[in-house]
Amino acid sequence: MTTGGSGIAHGFPHLDTVRAALTALFRRLSHDTVSAFPTSVLPVDVAFDDTEDVHLGAQRIARAMVRQLHLPDARIVITFREMEHAATVELTAGPEYFVELNDRFRRHRKDIGAALAHEVTHVWLHRLDLSFPGTRDNEILTDTAAAYLGAGWLLLDAYREHGPFSQKLGYLTPEEFGYVLAKRADFFDEDPAPWFTSPQAYDAYTAGRARARQDARRPPLAGAGWAARLRYAKDRRAAQDPHRTAGPGAGYAFEPAAGPGAPLRVSFPCPTCWQRIRVPVRGHLQARCGLCKTLLDCDT
Repeated sequence: MTTGGSGIAHGFPHLDTVRAALTALFRRLSHDTVSAFPTSVLPVDVAFDDTEDVHLGAQRIARAMVRQLHLPDARIVITFREMEHAATVELTAGPEYFVELNDRFRRHRKDIGAALAHEVTHVWLHRLDLSFPGTRDNEILTDTAAAYLGAGWLLLDAYREHGPFSQKLGYLTPEEFGYVLAKRADFFDEDPAPWFTSPQAYDAYTAGRARARQDARRPPLAGAGWAARLRYAKDRRAAQDPHRTAGPGAGYAFEPAAGPGAPLRVSFPCPTCWQRIRVPVRGHLQARCGLCKTLLDCDT
């Protein structure tokens, strides 16, 4: 979880898995349950005074993460030791879960909240019985869930570069954390930007937000740009030809009419949860995603 120097990856190499994680969250939890996380953990809840006992402070922050993720009957027991990774958690039947933090957090207490956000989210997913196959994808799911449910902005704020020193926690790139946080900001109308203490974290959030906004400018959404609209119109005209399909990366797919007189249909991913939506091709219409309940303005 801890990366240094030039080894910090950037960009959006895990975006497909991040989007699959958002879909999985809404499918497993439902719209109503996801909507029960409207407020992120606040900076005051994870602030760490240098005069505070490190063990007591870590336990206090762990309790804040437990409250944030709605795990009232989970108890987090924290120890420190020398280790390669930032932190690990022992996943058991509970209600006690043992988290080990890298001993360096005794000196860098500011980032204890970030490490605990990831590990307590592991506990939350474990108890929810939600996982992805493979360690890499499962860790990406954990980072995505932490960020979307209001604890993971701390993981992005732990990203810093100062001359020869650099640090990043978590498995997502900084920009991917920004992407997920921007998705959360749109869904909950909550802007995390004022909470960032790291200038690099703010820049990554800005880049992720720009990428997230592109999702709302893809045809057949009405907010698509003119070049994308032209391509969509060309693909729509060719949709009846079985030898021609929408090009790779278009995102949408046309489907033949269900019967005589029935309209052509187009499917496309919801920009909020990435669940695919299917609507008739008949001009301007509004569609509501059945998974996240987002109302979408479309021009099919």
